[in-house]
Amino acid sequence: MAARPTWKGYLKVSLVNIPVRVFPATDSAASISFNQLHGECQTRIQQKKWCPKCEREVTTSEVVKGYEFEKGHYVVVDEADMAKVRPESTRVINLVQFTDVAEIDPIYFERPYYLAPDGTVAGDAFAVVREGMKGKAGIGKLALYGREYLVAVQPREKGLVMFTLRQADEIRAMSQIDEFDQVPATVKADEVKLAQQVIGTFESELDMSNYRDEYQAELRKLIDAKVEGKEFSEPVEEAPQKVVNLMEALRKSLDAVSAAKKAASIDT
Repeated sequence: MAARPTWKGYLKVSLVNIPVRVFPATDSAASISFNQLHGECQTRIQQKKWCPKCEREVTTSEVVKGYEFEKGHYVVVDEADMAKVRPESTRVINLVQFTDVAEIDPIYFERPYYLAPDGTVAGDAFAVVREGMKGKAGIGKLALYGREYLVAVQPREKGLVMFTLRQADEIRAMSQIDEFDQVPATVKADEVKLAQQVIGTFESELDMSNYRDEYQAELRKLIDAKVEGKEFSEPVEEAPQKVVNLMEALRKSLDAVSAAKKAASIDT
């Protein structure tokens, strides 16, 4: 099924405006989801809207949005009011700053989207701007799902990828985590050297397709077994061994990796 855009508007770089469409870059349908059932009869639970003052169920058409400006007092905001709130970012992604991609701390990244040209005519300008942005990320704003996001736009393959970003005040300082006080200021050089050797044995080119969600896979096996009326055997869980002597544990790790590589070379 072809992806559907979640937003249409313009990508703006200085005086250049390019019609674009925004598409989700991830697929949430790939995850297993559950419904709430009544345990006694296994009927799906209905969520009903109830007014405690009128003591009756209300229909969707009777529900309005209200903002509580003080305890128990609300101001109602309807769709006509919402339409009046139209900053530039509701229709234009204006890239106001460019920086090297590596300059953006990954902790700020939130959700990825794809940007594609909206129409054949927009394709030429889109391609030129994409090429001009190589190695760079453009910073701007976008109003989406009822709020304005800070976004970073950067080239990817034939198109552009856009990440919604967390605001600086949303990031908790590491100094707020008391457990970091337990980390010593200095470490032993020989232990670090051995740790680097162990880590080095695992270095390779990253291919994300080599990884899969093992939890979802096991959950699927459990569901299939229950559907077929079969027993599901719980895997034996081994508790991680506690590290008593760090140097010994690192040496054993290095020996284990070396032995595994030798065995693999003999098999081939």
